[in-house]
Amino acid sequence: MIRVLLVDDQTLLREGLKSLLALKDNIQVVAEAANGEEALQLLADRGGEIDVVLLDIRMPVLDGIGVLKAMREQDLTQPVLVLTTFDDTEQALECIRYGAKGYALKDINLERLTGAIETLAKGGTALSPGITDRILTAAPKRNDDQSPVIETLTDSELKVLSLIAAGYSNGEIADALCRSEGTIRNQVSFVLRKLDVRDRTRAVLKAIDLGLL
Repeated sequence: MIRVLLVDDQTLLREGLKSLLALKDNIQVVAEAANGEEALQLLADRGGEIDVVLLDIRMPVLDGIGVLKAMREQDLTQPVLVLTTFDDTEQALECIRYGAKGYALKDINLERLTGAIETLAKGGTALSPGITDRILTAAPKRNDDQSPVIETLTDSELKVLSLIAAGYSNGEIADALCRSEGTIRNQVSFVLRKLDVRDRTRAVLKAIDLGLL
């Protein structure tokens, strides 16, 4: 059972999401908060009972970005899926910088939402299709002051990195780039090693910080 904390200032929306998630046998909303401060208190008091946080951005008292910052400062490690009405690429990237593992619009359908929750619960990342498209079409950026380690990433590896950021699996990346899955698996390993990170999520976060995405 994946236990969810639902954070949104709109009572009707919370109730609607809770009812929809109740249709899935493996997901249960175990706690609700109407603002960021309530969410942080619940995470402090009942963090061991929460597997995934569904977080709104625009809320009174403390907004979603404030929650993400506080979670980082307090070493609260529950994966966060941001749900928002606003299709804002910069806001999405800011959320990811501060630790969000997923970002989706509130018009997401139930299957995509539950799939994102399941992905986060397993340690993965999930970005909305709109954000994915913009990441895929954006040319990788190289800064003049990048370190030599980052310069060793090839153009091919940068493309793989962009697809990792979009939430693609190795098989999906192979299909998108017309390569074998074994080749992509090797390139993903090279990207992780060159960025000096342990997993795909940290690779995306570091790439954003370095201006690669």
